[in-house]
Amino acid sequence: MNKKTVKDIDVKGKKVLVRCDFNVPLDENGKITDNTRITAALPTIKYLMDNGAKVILCSHLGRPKGEVNAKYSLKPVADELTDLLSTDVKFANDIIGESAKQVTSSLNDGDVALLENVRFDQREEKNDDTLSMELASLSDGIYVNDAFGTAHRAHSSTEGVAHHVDEAVAGFLMQKEIEFLNGTLENPEKPFVAILGGAKVSDKIGVIENLLDKVDEILIGGGMAYTFLKAKGFEIGDSLCEEDKIDEAERIMKKAQEAGVKVVLPVDTVVVPTQEKTDEELDKKEKQKRFIEYLKTAPDKVVDSDKIQKGYEGCDIGPRTARKFAEELNGKKTVLWNGPLGICEVSKFSVGTEKVAEAIAKTNATSIVGGGDSVAAIKKLGLDDKFTHISTGGGASLELLEGKALPGLVCLTNRD
Repeated sequence: MNKKTVKDIDVKGKKVLVRCDFNVPLDENGKITDNTRITAALPTIKYLMDNGAKVILCSHLGRPKGEVNAKYSLKPVADELTDLLSTDVKFANDIIGESAKQVTSSLNDGDVALLENVRFDQREEKNDDTLSMELASLSDGIYVNDAFGTAHRAHSSTEGVAHHVDEAVAGFLMQKEIEFLNGTLENPEKPFVAILGGAKVSDKIGVIENLLDKVDEILIGGGMAYTFLKAKGFEIGDSLCEEDKIDEAERIMKKAQEAGVKVVLPVDTVVVPTQEKTDEELDKKEKQKRFIEYLKTAPDKVVDSDKIQKGYEGCDIGPRTARKFAEELNGKKTVLWNGPLGICEVSKFSVGTEKVAEAIAKTNATSIVGGGDSVAAIKKLGLDDKFTHISTGGGASLELLEGKALPGLVCLTNRD
C-alpha cells in the first residue's frame, strides 16, 4: 500500500481526527450486541494514545437520515470504549457544535473523545465541503481514516475532510484490509478458489469479471446460483432468479471456460413450498420480514438442483453440494469467500454456509472472508481464529474485489 499510515507521522501533542466504523448492532434497549467493529479499531486508537496524541474519534451509526435521533446515538459506543481502553472516553453530544469544541479543546495528550453520530448532520452524506472544513478544524491538521467499512463512500468524514488537513493517513485496520485484499488479488498463492454467495448475480458480476484472470476455480451458491442454473437450462421452480441477468450468467460461464477457470454450481438444493403471494401494498422490508417468518415453519426437502419443481423455491445449498464444495477446497493455497450460501436469517437454512465455513477452517490455505452473513456464521461457530483475515467491510470489500477505487483510500496522502 503506497499510502501513509499513522506510523509515518508525528502525532505527539496534536489533536488527531480519526474516522472509525462504529456502526454496531444495538438491541431494543440500546445495548451493543456485537462489538467487533469497535475492537477492530483499538490498535490504531491505542497507538495514538501511547504516542501522545489527543484522539478525536468520529463515526456513523445506522441511517438517521440527517436528523438527530437518540436511537442512533454513539453514547453506548463511548461507554464501551471507556471499558475497553480503561480510560474515560469523553463524549461530545454534537458533531461540530459547542459540545464538540469544548470537549476536543480540553483534551490532554493521550486522551480520547468521541463525537456524536456524523450522520445526524444532513451534510455528511452529501460530502458537503463546509462540514468537511468544520470537522478538519477540530484537529491540528491530522486526519486518520480507519473506517474500511465506509471507504467506498465519499462522505464528509470519509473523504471530504482529507482535503482540508496537512496529513491524511490510514489507520492500522485500513492498512490491514487493503494489504490482505489487494495483496490476495495481485499476487495470490495458487491454486486460488473463490466462493461467492449472496442473493443477486448483479451484485457480483463485477467481482467475477475481475477474478477470472486471477482464480483457478469459482464456487457459486446462495440465491445468485439459481440465475446461473437457469442459464444452463435447468428447472429452478420459483427460486430467486434475475431474468435480465441470465444472458450475463451464460456469458460469464463461457468466459470462464475460455480462461480455464472451473465454475462449480450446486448439485442439490434445500427447497420449501413457494410462499403464497403477500399483500402487494406492503413495503419491501415488511415483505421480507413476513417471508422470513414463513420460512421458519415451512416444510423443507432436498432435491437435485436441476429438477426444482414449480411451486418450490430454493433456500440453501444441499448436503451433497456442501460436501462437493469442501472437496474442491482440497489442495487450495488461497480461498476467498464473499456472501452466504443460503438464507442465513433462518437457522435451518444456514447449514450450507456453516458446513463450508467449517471446511475452509480445516484447510491450510490463506483464507479471506468478507460479507456480513459469512462473517456471522464464522463467529457463531467460533472459528474466527481459523481464518487468515475476516474483513470488516462488506460493501467496501466487494468494490475492492471488483477493482474499483475507494474514495476513502484515494484521498489519503501518498508515500513519497
